[in-house]
Amino acid sequence: MPSIIAILNHKGGVSKTTTTINLAAALQQKGKKVLVIDLDGQANLTESFGYSIEEPNTIYGAMKGEYPLPLIKTESGITLIPSCLDLAAAESELINEPGREMILKQLIGKLPKENKLDYILIDCPPSLGLLTLNALTAADFLIIPVQAQFLAMRGMAKIMNVISIVQERLNSNLKIGGIVITQYDKRKTLNKSVTEIIHDSFCDKVFKTIIRDNVALAEAPIHGKNIYEYNKNSNGAKDYMALAGEVLKLK
Repeated sequence: MPSIIAILNHKGGVSKTTTTINLAAALQQKGKKVLVIDLDGQANLTESFGYSIEEPNTIYGAMKGEYPLPLIKTESGITLIPSCLDLAAAESELINEPGREMILKQLIGKLPKENKLDYILIDCPPSLGLLTLNALTAADFLIIPVQAQFLAMRGMAKIMNVISIVQERLNSNLKIGGIVITQYDKRKTLNKSVTEIIHDSFCDKVFKTIIRDNVALAEAPIHGKNIYEYNKNSNGAKDYMALAGEVLKLK
């Protein structure tokens, strides 16, 4: 069975999508077969792979029961389940569905076994609504990207509370894989201070790898590429490769 990792923070702009696409690419570089799921109605992950938000089959239709999960084999070799802007409506449309928190888990369970996936990464929306609950119910591990900025800690208590509830009621196997600090600039005293606070607050839950602020990470999705296709010698490429090494050790 593949290891399923939800990448979540209900604060926007913390590099969730950047982490999803480049961690997937780094795991693939290490010889793993990876599937990514765009569970965000903004469809940034889909566009970062160079695909349109107008794809005929998306996670939205699959969650409504219209067809199985649609698989797109991208040029990079990573498999993508795309999103669309309509996905934002799924929260209200599925609210009366029995077992609505289990929809994604059941869809993943029906993926063709011949795919022989090693990892499934889920890019969650910046909220703690029904879509995010679906991801947490399906996941084995949770990775929380946290920006090295003043407001980074805001809402972390809420995330931890939701995780506890999910573990208790929906998915007892869910573990916190780790918190990853992103957009770090060692020249900024504030970045260093926030990083120390995060380490003091969450100790062994924080990955050793820190994702440095790197212009190549911002430029790559504009070209529909991951960091290894765009600039494999950049700090961003090195950092996500190091993070992949830590993720491979999760148990």
